[in-house]
Amino acid sequence: MNKLGHRRSKWKVQRALGLELPGLGRAGALEKRAYGPGVHGPDARRKKVSSYGLQLKEKQKLLFNYVIREEQLRRFVRKARSGRDTTAWVDTLISLLESRLDNLVFRLGWARSIPAARQLVTHGHVHVDGKRASIGSMLVKVGSTVSLSEKGKKMTSVLSSLESPRLTLAPFFEYAGSGNGEDKLSAKLISAPGHDYLPFELNSMLVAEYYASRGV
Repeated sequence: MNKLGHRRSKWKVQRALGLELPGLGRAGALEKRAYGPGVHGPDARRKKVSSYGLQLKEKQKLLFNYVIREEQLRRFVRKARSGRDTTAWVDTLISLLESRLDNLVFRLGWARSIPAARQLVTHGHVHVDGKRASIGSMLVKVGSTVSLSEKGKKMTSVLSSLESPRLTLAPFFEYAGSGNGEDKLSAKLISAPGHDYLPFELNSMLVAEYYASRGV
């Protein structure tokens, strides 16, 4: 699929969900049509959405924003639910997803989307505590420093993304220096990312209900 077709596909997903997912990159998916696909428009008579449909929609937000497969998400769910019987485990799930290295690289503004951030990691341009990392799904611990390789610091795509980041810097990060110039190319994770800093709306209760009904 060409870049234009891929963009349209991502925008179609966001219109179907009724909100923009920052992890998919460029903003503007809802500018022309802030409702799901279809020929009859937003005023057309629609069937009432079932409880399952509402739960599925919330789960899909996580799946699409972090650009992961269903089985990957289920593994995170099982890890988050371990030893937890209440819906509080969803906050742990969000923290795990937000702590993925590819997401952190995106949240730092070094890439315009999570897939682009994942590519930076895969190609060895990202370091964690001074060591090269190559797995986007790596979970970064609080206190760790994420930085770019010397080659990564000079990449046009990185510098361009820093000039117009998709999101503002999250409070769980602290730049290595004053925040000027190259200081933006190294940052420490100072606290666990949580639901409060999620860059899109999510109903945690519905996510919990979705997976509880499936015995995950």
